[in-house]
Amino acid sequence: MIKVASYNMRKGIGLDRRRDPGRVLSVLGELDADIVALQEADRRFGTRASAIPPHMLEEHSDYVPVALDNRPLSIGWHGNALLVRKGAEVEESHALHLPTLEPRGAVAATIRIGDTRLRVVGMHLDISGLRRRHQARAILGHVAEGEELPTILMGDCNEWRATGGCLADFGEKHRLVDTGHSFHSRKPVARLDRIFASHHLEPIEAGVHRSALAARASDHLPIWARFKPV
Repeated sequence: MIKVASYNMRKGIGLDRRRDPGRVLSVLGELDADIVALQEADRRFGTRASAIPPHMLEEHSDYVPVALDNRPLSIGWHGNALLVRKGAEVEESHALHLPTLEPRGAVAATIRIGDTRLRVVGMHLDISGLRRRHQARAILGHVAEGEELPTILMGDCNEWRATGGCLADFGEKHRLVDTGHSFHSRKPVARLDRIFASHHLEPIEAGVHRSALAARASDHLPIWARFKPV
């Protein structure tokens, strides 16, 4: 079994308007996933440093960030980052440049957990429907160019509709996992955060992580899914 999660952490700023990386780490501890895709993991301006200081990740969590060749103080690319449980093997990783007018991107990695190798893509798509579709196709093009692997695509899709748009693009060859409503964390009414998986992976259970801490730590609740390789 492999458990993955996706979390728009809002640069560590909670609903109380305080930046509290320790609170985010506590939410990650509650999730207890093998792989986590983070969105808004870095500050937006200046050096775009990680909203969670790397030493806090190392000292106070079971996760390590997937290395990317980018800004030295950042753990991601345009706010997207991947975390893996300590002990997982990261075979390769890279940033994906997406077509956009805004600072958007995605990150991808090939990861081995136990006997399973899989590709994971973390993403945060545009608020424009047309650009979202362009970005989805760019991500799918990247996946199609690589070796055939069990693949998970997850992140904040910024898609309010239940069908169509980028959901249809991703859904052509990947199954949309029913996780639930994750936005707004105070009163979840939208499924902006999504997880898709290739046919190599069977979803066993999935959901939205609801806890008192998660409801305060960001305006999004984390989503998660557990898979069995087939």
